[in-house]
Amino acid sequence: MAIPAASQLKLYKNMLLMRRFEEGAAEGYADGFIGGFMHLYIGQEAVAAGAISSLNHDDYVIATYRDHAHALARGTPPEALMAELYGRETGVCKGKGGSMHFYDGSRYFVGGYAIVGGHLPIATGLALGIQMRNEDRVVMAFLGDGASNQGVFHESMNMAKLWDLPVVFLCENNFYGIATAVGTSSSYNEIHRKAQGYGIPGRVVDGMDVRAVRAACDEAVRYARQGSGPVLLEARCYRYQGHSMTDPGKYRSQAEADLWKKRDPIPRLARQLLEEGIATQAELDAAQVEANRIVEAAMQYAERSPEPSPAALYEDLFVENTFHG
Repeated sequence: MAIPAASQLKLYKNMLLMRRFEEGAAEGYADGFIGGFMHLYIGQEAVAAGAISSLNHDDYVIATYRDHAHALARGTPPEALMAELYGRETGVCKGKGGSMHFYDGSRYFVGGYAIVGGHLPIATGLALGIQMRNEDRVVMAFLGDGASNQGVFHESMNMAKLWDLPVVFLCENNFYGIATAVGTSSSYNEIHRKAQGYGIPGRVVDGMDVRAVRAACDEAVRYARQGSGPVLLEARCYRYQGHSMTDPGKYRSQAEADLWKKRDPIPRLARQLLEEGIATQAELDAAQVEANRIVEAAMQYAERSPEPSPAALYEDLFVENTFHG
């Protein structure tokens, strides 16, 4: 189905916000406000923006440690996310989760997870709960190419198909697991075809084209929602930065990086919107100004916010499970 013009403009604005948020986070890291590991999403914005826009508000989203853009796409306020990166008590997880552990139950974003593939059984369990309660919902589980070599990937795929659970597994294949190219870590590089062994439909999509991602995810979500079972999508994309802020990325050639940057999803969509008369240059320029304003305000909010008190170390150690989704 054709994507409505208003939705396409929103996709553009969301990708701009993701890009500027990550640039702001890099600035905060360089200035010493953010510590620890932080993995940026720059270059992959089309995947999170396009995929999550295909979901209903109460569908579940679960992601990896590279989770900033997914939370933004789900609607979590940028100031709460930036404050979390800064380790402040106004953060979405009270400053205790940090970059790799965003969580917003109110928006059914059930976490970023730092253990590669460790969240996939959780996604399968969420889908089982949906099925047992006979709900009109799906789970979208993001994973990296490296996770497709983990045992829990295969266990989760097997169980999801065994019970025909409503889960869409979306592999963001950026071709590198940390510094290891997918061709040297996986005996089978066509990740979407790994689904065939479980009788699950698999499909590859251009992860640098937000409209292609949205179309593929619309179809996959519809398939899972109607009770047909799980789907595996492989979105082929590219991260411009290294694996994390401490990784200079010298294992990749400049020519390779330059080639992928020519396919940048943001100017690509901008050209399409202009050529098709969906947006004017003035509207696109205004969207960039607004993204800059939002992120600058989020950084100021995070810097002004208080750090957690020492007593907070003894809080949230055990919480009664009251979240029923």
